[in-house]
Amino acid sequence: MLDHWIRSLSARLWVTTVVALAISLTALAALVIYVFDHYPEQTLGRRELMENVRNVVGAINFDNEDMPVSVKLPEREGWLFRVASTELKYRILDEQGHILLASDGGKRDGPWLAGDLSGDAGKIVHATIGGERFSVATQQVVRGRSVYYVQTATSRRFIEALVSLKVKPIPALVRVTLLFAVVIFGLALPFTIRRVLKPLRDASDAAAQITPRNLKTRLSARGIPSEIKPLINAFNDALERLEKGFTVQQQFLATAAHELQTPLTLIRGQIELQSEISEKDLLFREIDLMSRQVRQLLHLAEVSDAQNFDFGEVDTADVAHEVIAYLARKADEKQVSLHIKERPALPAIWADKGALFILLKNLVENAIHASPANGIVLLTIDAASIGISDEGPGIREDHLPFLFKRFWRAPDAKHEGAGLGLAICKEIALAHGWRLTVSAFSPGTGFTVWL
Repeated sequence: MLDHWIRSLSARLWVTTVVALAISLTALAALVIYVFDHYPEQTLGRRELMENVRNVVGAINFDNEDMPVSVKLPEREGWLFRVASTELKYRILDEQGHILLASDGGKRDGPWLAGDLSGDAGKIVHATIGGERFSVATQQVVRGRSVYYVQTATSRRFIEALVSLKVKPIPALVRVTLLFAVVIFGLALPFTIRRVLKPLRDASDAAAQITPRNLKTRLSARGIPSEIKPLINAFNDALERLEKGFTVQQQFLATAAHELQTPLTLIRGQIELQSEISEKDLLFREIDLMSRQVRQLLHLAEVSDAQNFDFGEVDTADVAHEVIAYLARKADEKQVSLHIKERPALPAIWADKGALFILLKNLVENAIHASPANGIVLLTIDAASIGISDEGPGIREDHLPFLFKRFWRAPDAKHEGAGLGLAICKEIALAHGWRLTVSAFSPGTGFTVWL
């Protein structure tokens, strides 16, 4: 079971995808942590600076003449500017650089930046204010015909402290996120794989249903991934060739068997008319054996094609009695008794009457050959099965797997034959959806057709 799972395509896809995801996320997380750790100001610091200046711009109140009269910051941002007034400050300037409004810490000191304010708009410039290193962000504000500039100054140590607080929990957060992402993805992936591979499973199930009786079936390429379609098409092409070859083989078998029947009959008639021919009995025996083999080949060709069957309601007891009557002479020659044990009022079955006759005839004939003198061959018929048993020496256990193979004969077989009788029975049973089983008794052998 474990080996099957390890070798399955689903397991390989699952392992490969989960490992690839874990490696990719780990590499991405490591890159993010490295950037935040080595370039905090360029990542989080710059964002904080631009956010501060935008907050101040959004908090400016103007009068009717578009003059800034006050700054009403949100509670959190206002608290920061008051508490850390020496580290975080803002100014609102006119075009000439005159201070119009400022935080507590921004009222002191001279100009934070030298030069034209318009050139610094939208930028972050490092400057020294009161002997300390600051990062100054400038943003232009146009109000009617008036132009103003908003500047925020944040000390380097304040930025480092702020970034440190934000960067510190990132590694742990990334690890937890990575773990949950891999686990959730790993749990959800089997359902995705199962859905993706469903067309392949359907094709596999369809292929498992293809038998020599069902060679016309073709695998559907609908929903099959484009990478697998060539394989499906190649399989269908192989089935096409196999069907043609099987049809030709069956036609040849039937034609050859049919054509051989007439010459054998003529040869037998000519031998009977030629009085000077010696050992006629030996010749007749060989011709009869060959005729029997030809008939079996013809039967095999017929039962191997489902189109040759003519199904209808059949009385199993009637067919069994016909078989007994047909083989009565052979049983008498072998000094074997044929008996039927049947239950009354048996229901009719859906079958091909001629095929059922051939099946029972072959089994009973084999039982006659296997039975000793004064032996009994018994047919037991009920609603669910037909059993044929004999009192012969039985079948060796190591021979059981080969009984229904074509042209196989036991090495110690005493009666002549081509080894096709049981193969024909198996084909007939398969065509009807029946099961054909064999049991070894002591002594004797039993064959059962499960209807």
